Amino acid sequence: MTVESTRAFAAWLGLREPADAAARAVELVEPIRRRLVGGRRTVVHDLGTGTGSMGRWLAPLLPGPQHWIMYDRDPELLARARAEMPAHAADGAPVTVETRLRDITRLTAEDLDGATLITASALLDMLTAEEIERIVSACAATGCPTLLTISVIGRVELTPPDPLDVEITEAFNAHQRRTVDGHRLLGPDAAAATLDAFGRHGVDVLVRPSPWRLGPAQAELTTEWFEGWVGAAREQRPDLEAPTAAYARRRLAQATTGGLDVVVWHHDLLANCQ
Repeated sequence: MTVESTRAFAAWLGLREPADAAARAVELVEPIRRRLVGGRRTVVHDLGTGTGSMGRWLAPLLPGPQHWIMYDRDPELLARARAEMPAHAADGAPVTVETRLRDITRLTAEDLDGATLITASALLDMLTAEEIERIVSACAATGCPTLLTISVIGRVELTPPDPLDVEITEAFNAHQRRTVDGHRLLGPDAAAATLDAFGRHGVDVLVRPSPWRLGPAQAELTTEWFEGWVGAAREQRPDLEAPTAAYARRRLAQATTGGLDVVVWHHDLLANCQ
């Protein structure tokens, strides 16, 4: 990434962080807490850390001393994640951080050796089937719980509805499944593919919904999300540019004034923690 693109991405992550935190299936934390009973240090490997939103959300929910190992390909994002991690766990125990500049699609079980918990957020839909298979294989080999949150599943609900909503959704989903440098991304199929991959390794997975629910209080995020959503749909289908011009203006006006409610559906997965 360039400096400008990194900062733009970090700004997007900051804008969406409260929605991610509110959406994550907090009930999946309790099985992890039960698994961590014993007072030993929890070693968390966080894949595709970004600015560290998963750590900021989860570390204060878990008891006992924690050591987070954060992976990303961008050093500036990792530096922010390290600087902004909470210092204490749910019971006041210390939280320490280590960062690793790495391509997480190339991780092996050896890289994850010693992990007590593996986490990721808003990651799976950006991967290919082969990349998911490699990551699942590495996670399954550790025998520790793996919590994967905020994976889009291709379902969006806008209120009030509009006849063009479905066509935009279909075009956006096709864009999420596009081929990049000869590799086909899974997009909204990624959560199901991950579930199947863990199944092939004999690992049970809990699945819970984790929808963004955006209303008047999230008008800025709704506007930013909508522009990206329509933009990706038009990139996939340039023929939509003219038919959606008035639609986009109308929807953006609704979002800006708090008159548009959006539900973006995701799934959270918790593997190997039953």
